[in-house]
Amino acid sequence: MDIARTLQSIVAVHSSIPEDGFTADILGTERAGSGVVIRESGLVLTIGYLITEADNVWLTSAGGRVIPAHALAYDQETGFGLVQALGPLELPALDLGDAGSAELGDPVVLAGGDRGQFVHAHIVGKQEFAGYWEYLLDEAIFTAPAHPSWGGAGLIGSDGKLLGVGSLLLQGLTSDGTQQDINMVVPIDLLPPILDDMLSYGHVNKPPRPWLGIYSAESDGKVMIINVAERGPAAAAGLRRGDIISDVRDKEVDGLADFYRKVWSSGPAGTEIPIQVVRDNRSMWLRVKSADRDSFLKKPRLQ
Repeated sequence: MDIARTLQSIVAVHSSIPEDGFTADILGTERAGSGVVIRESGLVLTIGYLITEADNVWLTSAGGRVIPAHALAYDQETGFGLVQALGPLELPALDLGDAGSAELGDPVVLAGGDRGQFVHAHIVGKQEFAGYWEYLLDEAIFTAPAHPSWGGAGLIGSDGKLLGVGSLLLQGLTSDGTQQDINMVVPIDLLPPILDDMLSYGHVNKPPRPWLGIYSAESDGKVMIINVAERGPAAAAGLRRGDIISDVRDKEVDGLADFYRKVWSSGPAGTEIPIQVVRDNRSMWLRVKSADRDSFLKKPRLQ
């Protein structure tokens, strides 16, 4: 890998979000991370939370050149976001790799942040990941040591091709039982099947999943609500922080990933979903009229 040339394809991403945006309280109104040039026309792949509801986006090259950009697309299911530069980037594009063939122990580079920061790392895990914000990957990639500017960072294989985009900083256990910081990366293999739709429509052209507006955690196989979106469907139905979710449509919930799959298999967004919760040691059924998460978000506008 020509690391110097590869780093030219990494840009810093800065965005601003209106104060009344749905995600402003959670993710902030000023966001910063990274992105990867995937087409020489100035198309940049990043992690979607950086550009959700953004009304202004700027890209900065490793050389310090700043280019205005447009938040082009965001896919809720994968978490990928696309940004289009509004001026000539004049930067090389990274080829997409094959994340499915990557193996535990493989050496990788995670590159992101201002001025071309990168970390030499290894793949330490490939497994299911369930996020507290109604998010699930069948197989995410985990790398260590962690990159301090992980959001939107490019995961690059030894052949110089893009394997994924950084999403989170987590804590994991090493083989000797000690804790270490690791990065969770969204695999690039999820992008090709949806890329044309994202470019054409700004999202994947299929019925959206039902969204509840809850933030949940799993403990010993039990799913507990840790917060609810103030204007979301769950809050309207009476779900509360501290509720334990036990059943969805008369089917017992076995962990966070199982909960999401049961909700999503209930039908498209707008489906009413019966959910049994345990509150103060008492069970009760609540009916949540699910929604399309995107309908709560401010839409990108062309600058």
